[in-house]
Amino acid sequence: MEYTTLGKTGLRISRMGFGGIPIQRIDAEGTKNLMQKLMEAGVNYIDTARGYTVSEQYLGYGLEGIRDKFVLATKSMARTKDAMAADIETSLKNLRTDYIDLYQVHNPSMEQLDTVIGEGGALEALLEAKKAGKIGHIGLTAHSAAVFERALSLDWVETIMFPYNIVENQGEKLIAKCREKNIGFIDMKPLAGGAIENAALALRYVCSNPGVTVVIPGMAETSELEENVKACSDTSPITAQEKEEMDKIRQTLGTDFCRRCNYCAPCSVGINIPSVFLFAGYLERYNLADWARDRYSTLPVKASACIECGECETRCPYHLPIRQKMKKCAEEFGK
Repeated sequence: MEYTTLGKTGLRISRMGFGGIPIQRIDAEGTKNLMQKLMEAGVNYIDTARGYTVSEQYLGYGLEGIRDKFVLATKSMARTKDAMAADIETSLKNLRTDYIDLYQVHNPSMEQLDTVIGEGGALEALLEAKKAGKIGHIGLTAHSAAVFERALSLDWVETIMFPYNIVENQGEKLIAKCREKNIGFIDMKPLAGGAIENAALALRYVCSNPGVTVVIPGMAETSELEENVKACSDTSPITAQEKEEMDKIRQTLGTDFCRRCNYCAPCSVGINIPSVFLFAGYLERYNLADWARDRYSTLPVKASACIECGECETRCPYHLPIRQKMKKCAEEFGK
């Protein structure tokens, strides 16, 4: 396993980490076994979140007795000081630890980021928790390139997490800036939410980018861990044949795939189009239907509200049939 330094945090971590979304579909004992296998494989970076239902609890159980072998990261959707302070305490309890290495502001919009850094915002709680020794470092996750770019200018941001894979490279230039600024870049969705079936090829592509500090594929099975470790440990140059296969993936999947660039906004009726497609991806590909439906239910305007004006499609740089896809999402989610 290759190891690297997570930007200005100074933390030494494995180049491949563990994404904690899929363990929601196993159990505590299965998680415990998986943590042992991670340790044996040399994987020492674990990512989870308050929003991943039982993920923190399962990991807390699974890491008992071996917590010191891992760099532990979680995140919260809280935007205010009080809500973030409460979430930090809940995370500490769930993870059965008195210290979390990295705590991240989870996917804020530009407006929510204003709340986070404003008076009484979540950043105040994070800084207080850091001073108290409850958390070690502060990061931010994003699906919007605009939020990613803004985060690069915030001096308290030590790490940034963003989607990057064979078909989603809208953050490529910003990833390079992370490296220039010594901000750790954490790559989520390396398999495009499960849409890319060739996991080995997908991970090879991500790891070939020197700007990627750590890639965190989601895993729930030991077999997945073994395959992913093998792919991420292969540092040989990408071959012409592999590049050809990547092009084929882009041609098939990339022609009908939301990159969450948000150029489609604003929707004339207020639908958050990228979020609808994001939750639909969890529903269709992650086998996490209940969680996907729960996340979808938080959207103030649902897919069924689409009036088919087509304005979004004129702004989409990838020419996606958004109206057609929105109809499908409304049918899948039942509203």
